[in-house]
Amino acid sequence: MPNFSGREPESFDFEEIVYSKRDWVATVTINRPESYNAYTWRTLQEMTQAFRDASWDDQIAVVVLTGAGDKAFGTGGDVKEYASEYTQRPHDYWKWMGLFTDCIDILRNIGKPTIARLNGMVVGGGNEFNMACDLAIAADHVRIRQVGTEVGSVAAGGATQWLPLMVGDRRAREILWLCEWIDAPTALDWGLVNQVVPYAELDDAVATMAAKLVDKFPECMRYTKQQTNFWKDFSWHQTIGHARDWLAPH
Repeated sequence: MPNFSGREPESFDFEEIVYSKRDWVATVTINRPESYNAYTWRTLQEMTQAFRDASWDDQIAVVVLTGAGDKAFGTGGDVKEYASEYTQRPHDYWKWMGLFTDCIDILRNIGKPTIARLNGMVVGGGNEFNMACDLAIAADHVRIRQVGTEVGSVAAGGATQWLPLMVGDRRAREILWLCEWIDAPTALDWGLVNQVVPYAELDDAVATMAAKLVDKFPECMRYTKQQTNFWKDFSWHQTIGHARDWLAPH
């Protein structure tokens, strides 16, 4: 018989994330603060495992995604890994991009509300993980930035698809084309986050929001999320395969 139940977090042999469960909430923490929580192929694999486990665990009602420390939530893919592994092997980058899209897909289809706990800078693919979550609470020192056009890439792992839906067409173009920093109050005003709080109050704010979500009917929450995701799903599935094929040789 298949076992669709969750496991104890300690039973996983994770190296680049920290996974914990408490009071109906699972927390996934990217644990690479020395690299500003940039993710590698291993990070993506471990996040995917944790998200799947949280999805299957009936004792989990809410999932929180965050980064270790107070410097960075996440800064996208690890550029050292890009340079050493993928620059001369574009087909391997195509495979890596498959890991990334699988991770985003399981996060977005986890069947439970997700909260991005933004504890520091949110850059590139880090912001795409932020936008893949349902809700976001930011510390007041947080800054957000897309960098694709400045570093010779295209932010098509969620940013080009979802920013127009979240902040509007003109602001999306400004974010994607100019690659300028957005401070936390501006992110709140533009709709990139739901709340901004002092860093010392971040955990309490996340816990308060999570407790409100835990109190809802899980099946109704799951289907409401599915319906609310329609336009984000539509834009994502129409474009991500093209983006993966284009980014691999470029």
